[in-house]
Amino acid sequence: MKWFYKLLKFGLFTAIAGTFAAALALAGAYYYLEPELPDIDNLREVRLQVPLKVFSRDGKLIAEFGEKRRNPLRYDQFPERMVQAFLSAEDANFFTHPGVDYRGLLRAGLQLALTGKKKQGGSTITMQVARNFYLTRKKTYTRKLSEIFLALRIEKDLSKQEILELYLNKIYLGHRSYGVGAAARVYYGKDVTELSLAQTAMIAGLPKAPSSFNPLANPPRAIERRNYVLGRMLELGYITQTEHDTAAAESVSASRYAPDIEVEAPYIAEMVRAEMVERYDQEAYTGGYSVYTTIDGRDQTAANRAVRDALDAYSERHGYYGAEDHLEILPEDSDALDAALADRPLVGELRPAVVTEVEDQAVTIYLGGNETGRIEWEHMNWARPYVNPDRRGPKPRKATHVLEVGDVIRVRQVTPKDGEPHWRLAQIPRAAGALVALVPRDGAVRALVGGYDFYYSKFNRVTQASRQPGSGFKAFIYSAALENGFTPASLINDAPVVFEDVSLESAWRPENYSGKFFGPTRLRYALTKSRNLVSIRLLRSMGVENALSHIAKFGFSPDQLPHNLSLALGSANVTPLQMATAYAVLANGGFQVDPYFIERIEVDGGDVVFEAAPNIVCTDCDPTAEQDADGRPLAPRAIDARNRYLMYSMMQDVIRQGTATKARALGRKDIAGKTGTTNDQRDAWFNGFNEHLVANAWVGFDDNGKLGRGEVGGKAALPAWIDFMRVALADLPDNEPEMPPDIVTVRVDPSTGARATTTTEGAFFELFRAENAPGEQNLSAVDNGKGYAAPAATPPPTEELF
Repeated sequence: MKWFYKLLKFGLFTAIAGTFAAALALAGAYYYLEPELPDIDNLREVRLQVPLKVFSRDGKLIAEFGEKRRNPLRYDQFPERMVQAFLSAEDANFFTHPGVDYRGLLRAGLQLALTGKKKQGGSTITMQVARNFYLTRKKTYTRKLSEIFLALRIEKDLSKQEILELYLNKIYLGHRSYGVGAAARVYYGKDVTELSLAQTAMIAGLPKAPSSFNPLANPPRAIERRNYVLGRMLELGYITQTEHDTAAAESVSASRYAPDIEVEAPYIAEMVRAEMVERYDQEAYTGGYSVYTTIDGRDQTAANRAVRDALDAYSERHGYYGAEDHLEILPEDSDALDAALADRPLVGELRPAVVTEVEDQAVTIYLGGNETGRIEWEHMNWARPYVNPDRRGPKPRKATHVLEVGDVIRVRQVTPKDGEPHWRLAQIPRAAGALVALVPRDGAVRALVGGYDFYYSKFNRVTQASRQPGSGFKAFIYSAALENGFTPASLINDAPVVFEDVSLESAWRPENYSGKFFGPTRLRYALTKSRNLVSIRLLRSMGVENALSHIAKFGFSPDQLPHNLSLALGSANVTPLQMATAYAVLANGGFQVDPYFIERIEVDGGDVVFEAAPNIVCTDCDPTAEQDADGRPLAPRAIDARNRYLMYSMMQDVIRQGTATKARALGRKDIAGKTGTTNDQRDAWFNGFNEHLVANAWVGFDDNGKLGRGEVGGKAALPAWIDFMRVALADLPDNEPEMPPDIVTVRVDPSTGARATTTTEGAFFELFRAENAPGEQNLSAVDNGKGYAAPAATPPPTEELF
């Protein structure tokens, strides 16, 4: 037996020596690696790479930018089942071990000793946190030791709940999703609290191999892994046998979900993205910024619809361009038809479709995904062949005159107020459009549409398209005229004239849109009917430079405007946003505001790092003050309040009896505006407002092509403005502006503009500045603290205007 005791003694000594040597080795390794280990305190302030999110002013998601999808959650926001599923899959002893699973490491070590191969295993959730936050994924002995030491340090400094929160927010789960909050959105389009047991287990199975066990890329292996997780949950007592069996029987319900966009405003989203990159460089995409814009979700939706409906209507008025493509041999199976439609994305709300059957007065269409539909004759009989902007081919009499089997076309679904939805033949409009709406009190952008579809054309026509505003610019010419002593009753001769302007290339013979001339015309009526010759004579009488100095008060730079008489007809190049900003002066009482679209920027879930402080309009504030009683900066006065009131009144008549009478359909008395049409109908505008909102709509071709005969502002652009304002003004009061002091009402003679007598026929009441009222001594106007200017000069002699 002596040999046995000797062997036992030797073994015991060897074990003690080995343990001592191992301890020395570990101590040596720790002291060697310790200087390189990061500070765990940083984990408490860790900033996860969270994408940039853009919201409307009412908190609805507009867009999300960034490579990584992540929705960080607090520990108390994780469902218990989610925590249990991850513990079952990754680390069942998480709440009891000190950060390192020694038995797991021992198993991995034995595997290495027996096979000579390194095998994954023994990593606890804490060790994964150490690796994910601080270390590379390269498998080396040094990295593994660092991982162990870091895990022990993390466990010492952080609670188990804090560690698990970091892990569940950081772990990569495939398809650019990091953390369970993002994975729930990416795979199921749900919040984590809405996931079923099967879906929760599916996500919990992903960390081991996000690609191999991915339910989108490899459903069979994903089910196998999910069922393993469910089995572990059953084994650990987290779920019952019935719950296990029910969840294990479920098929894969995952799909690729994009961010849940609640408001379609991609043009404003791109403006925000560019602004954020300008402010924060590439950190904008990862810094967890949430940008709250000034966009109103309801108004933006109405603007999208209004622009698309206007462009669809224009497109139909000018004829059918023909099918987008034609399949010579119509596939018999739906998979082949789906493939034919696969590379044709939705444009606006226009869906691609294949014509599968043509009857005499209807066609059958295939829309993809085994969905079929039918277009009745009344919804395709508009499709006369397009020839050019001014000409269409003959009217079709039956469906075969328009379409044939195999045609790849566009359709849109139309739902009447009192009827069933139906499909209508459509086409992608070749004309472009834009609409922008501002709050005149402070310049906040409420809606912005830069084109028919951002993904079809990213060119933002609201901010990037410099176009001629046409007669829409006359508002500023007439305001300058009022400032130079003219009145709404001033008579100007609407008659042919030839100008030899040295700044123009040749003699200029302008004319009215109708080609007719109407003789002496009152200023109000001339603006209402958009008489070109009156505007030109006014500008010549005032002097171009004199007029430009006044027009600059609306926010325009004189250096960027024509310095010749063509200015009277809107030959400048301006953007819709510039026009809306200028019209805001007429809407808000005569103050200049700057447009803005970012209300505030938050980071890390609520800390405000930027908040807009726009200049606001205050009609009752001291005109010398720079701030109101609440400390908000005040908008500077741009034009006299009486000038603005007279302009507002005249532009109300544009809608009541002028070129925009269609807008009377809104049933409001407070709206005003001006149509705009350029030479050869290349641009169509409507600029309109009340005291609550200013908006303009524009229609034209990006290549400056002709819209076609009759496509004036009141026909092509005004319908979009009406449709938008019908929604945007629905809850706003219908109040006309308050008349400022020193405005008087005088009964005048329509043929002379002079004060009427008791026997004057057709006399009517007109508004005047007190000092310009006809037939009596002008009243002296002084600065009364409301920002009114001194009396304007008297108008030039009458003969210069005739």
